[in-house]
Amino acid sequence: MDQLSPVMAEDQIKSVIVYASTPIEASIVQGLLENAGIPAFLRDDLMGTIFPWHAAPGGAGAVKVVVSSTYLSEAQQIVSQYENKSTSE
Repeated sequence: MDQLSPVMAEDQIKSVIVYASTPIEASIVQGLLENAGIPAFLRDDLMGTIFPWHAAPGGAGAVKVVVSSTYLSEAQQIVSQYENKSTSE
């Protein structure tokens, strides 16, 4: 446990969904997170490509952006900024 952050022990680190939307928007958010140094991956992106009409934003078939819980706070800020820009345009 000496090599881990004092904030979280290894058994406390989880994968967390920070965003869910269409395949295109999820990819944009993934890119924003990765540009900020936050490792992110897409979940259910193949289903969103095969059946795009099932990948409604936030719906059951939406493509999800997932990060480690150690980056949750920073990721939520980036997602919030993206959502605020998207709704203001």
